[in-house]
Amino acid sequence: MDDYITAPILDETGYAVLRPSEQSVDASEWLDLEYTPWRSSGITRFAPLASYAGKIECNAFWNHTPPRPDKDGVWVPEHVAKAPTLVAAARESGANVGRCRVIELQPNTYADAIYNLHHDDNNRLNPPGTGRIVRGMLNLTDDAESVFIARTDRFDAATEVRIPVPAGTRLIVDTERLWHAVWHRGTTPRYCLITSWESGPELQAYAEANGARSRVTSAPLDPETAADAEREVQRRLAERQRLFAAHDVGGRP
Repeated sequence: MDDYITAPILDETGYAVLRPSEQSVDASEWLDLEYTPWRSSGITRFAPLASYAGKIECNAFWNHTPPRPDKDGVWVPEHVAKAPTLVAAARESGANVGRCRVIELQPNTYADAIYNLHHDDNNRLNPPGTGRIVRGMLNLTDDAESVFIARTDRFDAATEVRIPVPAGTRLIVDTERLWHAVWHRGTTPRYCLITSWESGPELQAYAEANGARSRVTSAPLDPETAADAEREVQRRLAERQRLFAAHDVGGRP
């Protein structure tokens, strides 16, 4: 991270929780978008508002020709017309926007979320000396029982923080630094706006103006649920390793 310009609000923990958004967003702004399957932490689909070339696709900018870092996203005209409030929220920070999309996540379990903890690949091709790419998140549906999970160590539960995500929750997260996933405890899909933002003075000022906190109390977790999930995750990892070994495929868990 020393090679990039950062937002100091993320220095301590890698995340910041802002005041909840007071902006009302009609559900049609995300329900009427065109979604495309894209693998993330769980059963997910995405509806891009900004992409490499303004098309309805979710590929990383460096997987196109010519490749470029996740900056200067091109707005998708047909989705901008349907979701003006979401576009305004993505632009609100004043920071450079790369990829911007709405994620649809189906309900899952705590074990699912822990198994699916991952890092994002945000800064590939990002030139040193420029702003580090992080993610802004705005929860759209009222998922008061669901939590955003972040760990500094994928396999160490003691490093975990669980942040509730009711409607209007706003986060800024260095998702390449933190292992993360969402435990969605609802019965219907969760929708969240996710925007790649370039760190720098604009993002720091936005965070400060919106009451950003770099540390919050983690939501409670039943010890039995935690223990059951840990056993299930270890079972899945062992099964995955057995499958890899059977097919002579290397790789980490």
